Amino acid sequence: MKFKQYTLLVALTMGFVTLCFSQHKTYAIKNGFGIQGGITQFDIITDNFETVTSNGWIGGMSATVDIPHKWYNMSYNIQFSENYVEIFGGTVASVPGIETIEYKMFTAQIALLMHVKIIKSFLTIDLGPMLQYNSELELKNEDQENYFINNYDALLAKDIVDISKFNVNGAIGVSAGISHFRLKAQYIYGFTNILNKLNDQNLDVGTNTKKFSGNQSMLALTAMVTF
Repeated sequence: MKFKQYTLLVALTMGFVTLCFSQHKTYAIKNGFGIQGGITQFDIITDNFETVTSNGWIGGMSATVDIPHKWYNMSYNIQFSENYVEIFGGTVASVPGIETIEYKMFTAQIALLMHVKIIKSFLTIDLGPMLQYNSELELKNEDQENYFINNYDALLAKDIVDISKFNVNGAIGVSAGISHFRLKAQYIYGFTNILNKLNDQNLDVGTNTKKFSGNQSMLALTAMVTF
């Protein structure tokens, strides 16, 4: 009888201990909201034009999910930027110009980013896909609208403004900070052809029949305050 009682006691004790230690830990998953702003360097990587990288500005908002028990965090980002790019041209057709024609482009970007923890949440590698809507290329100096674009016989500066408006990008970068302040460096590359719409416009390209093809390249340096 005593043996049966001891057996029952051991069974109940083991069951109780197993139950206690098999429970999952609870983690405080934190949601954060951030505001960021900074500067950009923008360019269009293309064989059609001779371009020069120019500076601009960027600002936006971020909603972050901090997951303590995972090796990554996630964030949803909305960014707005005004970017500039310069293209070489001149006043004489078929003669390479030495002047730069400056264009302005406004972008709105939505990104879903994964933040890989290198040193907890203090230092992360950030990467993910991005959808972008952008404006046309706007001539900063309207007096240059009839300048000839280098590499073309008759293509004018005003002819190349109507570029593709919707583009898909990839973003990768690094962010570091403590508490409610972070510094971020992000590189954005355009996977889609931002000049593709020019191929449908029957432009006067002369003897240069190469299709228009280009990918945007943007470097953003920002500071972010989180709440």
